Order: sequence, then structure tokens, then C-alpha cells
Amino acid sequence: MAATRPASTSGFGRALDYLLGRNTLIGIASMMLLLISGFATWHGMRDFIIGVSTSPAGNSQELPGGLSFSNDFLVIIVVFALTFLMWLALRESFGVGRRLSDRIVTFPLYVFLAIWSIGFGYGFWWSLIAGEEATRTGLAGLQQDAGDAASAVAARLDAVKVGLDSVVTWSQTQMTREETSGGSCGTSSGAGRGPLYNARVAVRDQIASLRDGVENSWIKPVQDDIGALQQSVASLQGNTVAERQASFNAMATRIRSRARDIAARSNELGKSTATEMRAIAAAVSVPPGQSGFSCYDPTLAQRLTQAAVQADQPATLELREASFNEGPAGVANAIKRLWENIGSYLSSLIGYITGAAPEGATKSGEPITGRDMIALLATIGIDLGLLALAILNPPPAESRRPQPQVIRQIRAAVNTAIERAPGATMEWVRRHFIYHKRNSYLVIPNLYSCDPSNEQECSKALAMNQLAGVLDDLDLVRWPQRAPWWKFFRSGELEQLKAEEAAASDTDLSAIRKQWLKDHPKAEGEKTEEDIAFEKAQPLRNHGLFSKAEKALTFAGWSERARRDIEIFPLEDVEGLTPILMVLADDGSIEKAEAEEAQAAAKKSWWPFGTRETKTA
Repeated sequence: MAATRPASTSGFGRALDYLLGRNTLIGIASMMLLLISGFATWHGMRDFIIGVSTSPAGNSQELPGGLSFSNDFLVIIVVFALTFLMWLALRESFGVGRRLSDRIVTFPLYVFLAIWSIGFGYGFWWSLIAGEEATRTGLAGLQQDAGDAASAVAARLDAVKVGLDSVVTWSQTQMTREETSGGSCGTSSGAGRGPLYNARVAVRDQIASLRDGVENSWIKPVQDDIGALQQSVASLQGNTVAERQASFNAMATRIRSRARDIAARSNELGKSTATEMRAIAAAVSVPPGQSGFSCYDPTLAQRLTQAAVQADQPATLELREASFNEGPAGVANAIKRLWENIGSYLSSLIGYITGAAPEGATKSGEPITGRDMIALLATIGIDLGLLALAILNPPPAESRRPQPQVIRQIRAAVNTAIERAPGATMEWVRRHFIYHKRNSYLVIPNLYSCDPSNEQECSKALAMNQLAGVLDDLDLVRWPQRAPWWKFFRSGELEQLKAEEAAASDTDLSAIRKQWLKDHPKAEGEKTEEDIAFEKAQPLRNHGLFSKAEKALTFAGWSERARRDIEIFPLEDVEGLTPILMVLADDGSIEKAEAEEAQAAAKKSWWPFGTRETKTA
């Protein structure tokens, strides 16, 4: 009598399990991480293209026929396709029942796409976390470098002024000497205010005028510029990224121009001052009695030459490269820094994770800070989360049921063999399949070894030979293989099977019982007949595949002559299973399952939770 029973799970229960089941929650978490990763990658890639673009006309792509579409649309398509491919490669790498060759292909692909995602995603996270601070720090550093350079110029000016002061003091002293005692110009002269004294006064006035000119036209303007540079405000103005970038560019340009103006004015005035000092030094270097002599003072000439060399030294500017690190420009800068210094970033990240402060620096000398590591951890953490979820909930293995077409072909081949072999049945065919170690084998007698006078056996042998040929054509069985030439140190399959037959049996209980009796001796009267039999037993030969095959053919009713020469065919795996054995062991359940699946597919509803039905059993 047919009994009706309700479905084991109600529609509400299935809905609840669908929403809150483990697989569903992991799927939702994976989808959320994929969305975050895809958005960060898209934002980073889009901003990178905008940040490195120099022409606004490059924001669209021209297609044949005059059509065009924006770069945003192109980036969305690329990011969606590659993110989906990354997720697919990840799932296939950890899917249940996947072949090693498939994993070798999909896992490197996943790693490559994950690095691509991390690279562009890092730009987005870095701009979001550290972009504004990096902009302020870069601008403040530029201002500090400009101030330091200006201070160095001011220090050099002070040194020149000190040198001129010493020259003026020396000249004043020599002028007083010439007035009181004479002889200060390299030739004998009397005291008083004669021609040599007047020459001393002229030199003193020239040097004093030069010093005053340096003070008024050189030192004071430079000090004013330094003060204005130090008082400049390093805060950006504007509400939008474009306005702040314009403010940053204007401020950075102003700071650089002021620093360059200070250096240029210093170099220009330094050259002119050095020229004047060298002219005075040349005038006081003419010895008495020569043309152009006015007052010979080598010490004064030496001091003037030293001051001229100091004044003539050019001012050098070493200003750091300050860049705007907000918005697309910041993303582009962050991505370029990451790829140019990937080794330094990875070593700093390892140290940062272990608790050490990041001490690395980029090739340009910029330090790698904790904010850089936080941004890198943010983008790596998303991909690590996807990796962990894929490992926790890998895709299930594909159906291990052979394809219906393969099943029909195998059935047709087996039925044909049964029809052509007198007295053969499905059970008789099954007896030709045995298992040995890691493989299953089809065992048949060699067609030549059959007794030609036994027509029934010959028909059976011919039918099984043709069955083996059909299965070989279907790539379900194969001939034993020889070792490839590059594996010359290994034997072929047949040689290995022969070697197994020539070895001693590892499972022979006789040797174990003999050793036991030797270790635990018994008196002659206490030995049983079984003990005596084991003591006299000879070692057993190992019975490998050939021995099993001979015994299987004995079970199938083949003659001794047919069993002496056999053929073995290893069964090929098809996606991890042997379809032949499944068909031979089928009791009708495969056809029943196919019919049930077809019936369920015909009744399948669009509603994802299914329908409430009753089943009859």
C-alpha cells in the first residue's frame, strides 16, 4: 500500500536555512568582500588612469564607426571581468576533487590577479587613509627645505660680512699706522697724511662701501625673504579635491620660487661683490716701483681674496619632491611607489605585523610609515578573507556519475559481448574485472591461447577480445604502458607486474608462525599438528596481478590452456571514477536516478525555496 508522508522540511524552514545556513552566510560574506575588493580596485584603477593622464581628451575611447565610450565604462568592464576571473580561479584552486594539473593552472592565475587587485586597491585605501596627511607633510617638508636652504644662504652672507668686517678693521688699522708712523704700503714713508695715507683712505672707503652695500643690498633683502618664507601658511584652501590641488600647486610653486629667488639673488650679488673685492685685492697687490702702484698690502689682498672666494660660492637648493596625494593624483602616486618599492614594502609589512616599527624607505628616500602599512594591510586583508572563505567552503566535487551517453555505449558493448558469447551473462562478464593495488583491470585470455577445438570457448574469447577493443576505443581501458625514455631508470608496467610475481609473499603467515614458535619453543608433546605443519611449510611466492588474473579466469570457466597466456587492460579513470565498474555494478539505480532527475527538472519552480509537496513511497 502506498503511504503518503509530508516533506521533511517546510518551505519556511528551507527559506530560513537558505538565509542563515552556513554555506549561505559564507556566500554572503564572500560576495561582500568581492564587492569591496572590486570597488577598491575599480576606484584605484580609475584614479590611476586619471592621475597619470595629461590630456582631458583621453577620457574616452574611439571605436570604428565614430562610436565612443568613457574610460570609466571600460574600467568597470575590465575590473568586473578580472575580479570574477580571480574568484573563479580561487574556487577552482580549492574545489573538492579537482585534478592537480587544474590547480597548477588556476592557483598561479589567482595569485597574479590577486596581486593586480592588491596593487590598485592599495592606491584607493592609501589615498583614503593617508592621502591628506601625506599632502600636508610633503608641503611642510618642502617649506622646511626651502627655509633650511635660505638659512644656509643667510649663514654664508653672515660669513662674508664677517670677512668684510675684518678687512675693514685691518684697513683702518693700517691707515692709522700710515698716519702715525708710515711704512704701511711696502715702502718707506714718513708719518703724516701724505699720498700713501690718502691711498689707504681710498682703500678703506672702498671696502667700507662694499660692506655697506652687502649689508643693504644683499643681507637685508635675503633676511626679509627668509622671514616671509617662514611665515607663509602651509594649509590648503578649498572644499573639493580640484580646489585643494590648485591651492597645493600654487603654494608649492610660491615656496619654490621664493627659495630660487633667494638663491639667485645671493649668487648674483655674490659674484658682483667677489668681482669688486678681487679688483681691490689686485690694486693693493702691485709692489712699489711697478706700474699701477698705489699702496702695497699683500695681507689685505689675501684677506680680500679669501672673502671673494667665499662670496663667489653658489647657493645650492635641495628641495624635496612634494606631491599632492589626495584624489586621483594621490592614488597614482601611491600605486607607483608601491610597485617601485615592492621589496621594501613587504619587508616593512612583515616587521609591522611582528610588532616592529616600520623603518624602511623608498628609493627616493621617503620613509615608509605606519599609515602605509595600514593601507597595505587593508587591501591584503580583503583578499586574505576571500582566500580563507574559499578554503572553509570549497566548491563541492562534480557529479561522479558517468554521462548518460557513456553509460549507453558501455551497456551496448557489454550486451553485444554477452549475446555473442554462448551461455554468457552479466555476472560472467563481471568476473573478468579485478582490482590490484591502486588500479582495476580487465582480464581476458589471449585469443591465440584458446583451444581451437572448443568452439564455445573460442566464441567467448573472440567476444571478450572485441569488447576490450570497443572499450579501448572509448578510452575506458588501455594497454599496459612502457616507461617513457626520460625515465630510463624505471620499468614498464608489465615488467613491474612480473617482478611482483617473482618476489616472496609479504603476507605469508608461515614465516610469522615459524618465528613465533622459535621465540616461544614448546616441548615435543605439546606441539599441535598445526604447529608441525607450519614448521614444515615452505615460503609462499607473492601472488600479484597475474596470479589473481589466472584465478579470476578460473572462476569464469576458462580452460587451463587459455589461462596460461592472458592479457590485462588497466581501466582508465574518467574524472576520478571508473564508469565500466559502475555500469557493471548497476542494479537499475542509475536509470531510476536519471528518471527522477528528469521528473524533478520538469516540475522545478522558479521560486528559489521550492514548493511544498508530498511524496509517495
